[in-house]
Amino acid sequence: MTFEEYQKKSRETALYWDAGQNLIYPTLGLAGEAGEVAEKIKKLYRNNGGVLDLTDEKKSELKKELGDVLWYVSQLSTELGLSLEDVVSANIEKIFSRLERNKLHSTGDNR
Repeated sequence: MTFEEYQKKSRETALYWDAGQNLIYPTLGLAGEAGEVAEKIKKLYRNNGGVLDLTDEKKSELKKELGDVLWYVSQLSTELGLSLEDVVSANIEKIFSRLERNKLHSTGDNR
């Protein structure tokens, strides 16, 4: 599935209030789902004495949460009138530009 296909298909399930003019819902949902990913990783780290024991079951749980993160990124992109394809393309271009300029580990957004 392409990012374009995903964005279009996932939009069919965007049944939240004022979809098409609502930045708040997908933004808060994205923050919440990213927090759930972080929480699961934290518990794996904590419960195993600082060792990440990534069983197939734990990976499956994380995959579900990452899918939820992607859903909210897709909805927020749609709300902003951006294609998910453009978002990922611009991101990879930015990251490789930083790599080429040896700025991956610098500070600031516009490095």
